[in-house]
Amino acid sequence: MLRRQATAHTLLEESAGDDPLALFQTWVAEAREGSKEEEPTACSLATVREDGGPAVRMVLLKALEDGAFVFYTPISGRKGKELSLRPQAAMCFYWNDLHRQVRVEGDVTVVSGPIADKYFATRPRESQIGAWASPQSEVLTDRSALDERIKQWTKKFEGSDVPRPDAWGGFALHPKSIEFWQGRASRLHDRLLYERNGDAWTRMRLAP
Repeated sequence: MLRRQATAHTLLEESAGDDPLALFQTWVAEAREGSKEEEPTACSLATVREDGGPAVRMVLLKALEDGAFVFYTPISGRKGKELSLRPQAAMCFYWNDLHRQVRVEGDVTVVSGPIADKYFATRPRESQIGAWASPQSEVLTDRSALDERIKQWTKKFEGSDVPRPDAWGGFALHPKSIEFWQGRASRLHDRLLYERNGDAWTRMRLAP
C-alpha cells in the first residue's frame, strides 16, 4: 500500500523552541483546530507485563500538570497493576491529518487522592457508576453479568453522589524524553528529540 503524500508542515529548531511541553501543547491545540481527529488527546500507552513482555493500549490524556502527562484508569486493572509493579511507561500520540507523532517516555507516579477525586467528580454519572460496576480485566461470564452489576450499583447510589472507588485513580507520566516527528516528502521526515537534563532539556535532531 502506498503511503499518501506528507503535508507541507515542517519542524525546525527555531520554531520548535527549547521547551518540549510548550511545543506539545501547541501541537495538541493545532490537532484540535486543524485536523479531523475526534480524540486529539488519545495515545497508545505501553507498559511492561509481570513476565517482562510488552503491553499496549489506547488511553486519553486528561491533563498536563506540573510537567507530567496525566491519565485515569482503574488502579486494580491490568495496566494499573503493571504500572504499580514497574512504574515506567511510554506514550505515543499520532495525528494522521497533520502527519505528526509525539513519543513520550518516563517514570510514572500515582496521582494524589484529592486530585483524582476532583477529576472523578467531572465525569458523567454513567461513567462514575461504571467505575464501580466494572472489575476491569477480570473474566465475565457474558455481557449480562456486567449489565446486572450496573443495575445494582445504579440502585445503590440512587439519589446520592457517586464517590470515587478506592481502586480507581490516576497516573502521571514524568517525561525523561519527548520526541517530535513531522512527516515530510520522500520520507525525509523531521525528528527532534528532547531529553531531560536536570531541570532543563537538551534538544537534538535525529536522522529520519
